[in-house]
Amino acid sequence: MSWIAFFSLVLHSLLVSALTSFGNNYLVRGWIIASLIEPDVPLVSCIMQSNFRSTCHIMFGSFALTCFLTASIHMAVAQDLVRLGNRAAEAAYALDEIMGIPDGTIPDSLFKDSRCIAVIPGVVKVGLIVGGQHGRGLISCRVGDGWSRPSFISIAAGSLGLQIGAQATDFVLVVVGDATARMLSSHYIVLGGDASISAGPVGHTVEVVADATRASEIYSYSRSRGLFVGLSLEGASLRVDEDANKSVYYDAVDANDLLFKLDGSVPAEVAPFLRALQRHDPAGM
Repeated sequence: MSWIAFFSLVLHSLLVSALTSFGNNYLVRGWIIASLIEPDVPLVSCIMQSNFRSTCHIMFGSFALTCFLTASIHMAVAQDLVRLGNRAAEAAYALDEIMGIPDGTIPDSLFKDSRCIAVIPGVVKVGLIVGGQHGRGLISCRVGDGWSRPSFISIAAGSLGLQIGAQATDFVLVVVGDATARMLSSHYIVLGGDASISAGPVGHTVEVVADATRASEIYSYSRSRGLFVGLSLEGASLRVDEDANKSVYYDAVDANDLLFKLDGSVPAEVAPFLRALQRHDPAGM
C-alpha cells in the first residue's frame, strides 16, 4: 500500500469515526458528510487530480472544520458538566452549613417526615424599591427507604416595596406535601400561591405537629450573607431546570421519573448533594 493510500485510509477512518460518535448531532454530521462528497476519489490522492483547488479544498476545509467543531463541542460539554457539578457541591455545602447551626437547624422529626428536600445556594436578591431574586439548586425526594436521583431546579421572583441592599442567601426548602412535590415535578409551583410556605421551626429536638395540622406545605430555612430589608420567597416561582437535567443525565429525562423512581445510576456531578442528604437524614442514621 502506498503512503498516499495509507494516509487516505487513516483520514477516512477518522471521518467515519467522527460521524459515528456524533450520530445525533446533525450539525456535525452535515460537515462530515460534506467532506465525503467525492466517494470515488480518495481524500489524499485528489491532490493528483486537476480539480485540486475545488474538491480538495472543500474536503480538507470540511475536515478541519469538523475537527474544530468536535473539539469545541467536547469543551463546551465538559465546561457545562463542571459548572453543574459545582452547583451540586455548593448545594451540599449549604445544607451542611445550615444543618450545623446550633439550635437553628431543621428538627429531626420534620426531616424524617419530609417528602422532598430542595437546596438553593446563593440566591441573589438586589434592589431599591424594585427588586428581583434568582437562584439555582437541586431537589431530591424520598423513594422507599432512600432518596431519588436529584433534579436541578431554579427559582426567580420580582418584587415591589421596601427593600434596600444586596444579599446572597442559601435556602433549604422542606417539602412535606406529596401533592406539592408532584406539582413541582410536572411543571412549576408559585410559593405562597400553589403551595403555602413559612419559616420552619428550628432545633434538632423540636417536635413538629402531624401532617393533618401543619400550617404549611413547605418550610424554609436560610443562611444569609449581606443586608436586606423585606426578604421573602412569597410569590417566587420554583421550577425544574430541564436543560441542566439533560446535560447531566444525557437524555430527555423526565423530572417525575427522577424524583419518584429509583431507576438509573447517579451521575458523579450530583453525587455530593445526594451524600449530603443521606448524611443529615435522621431516618438513615
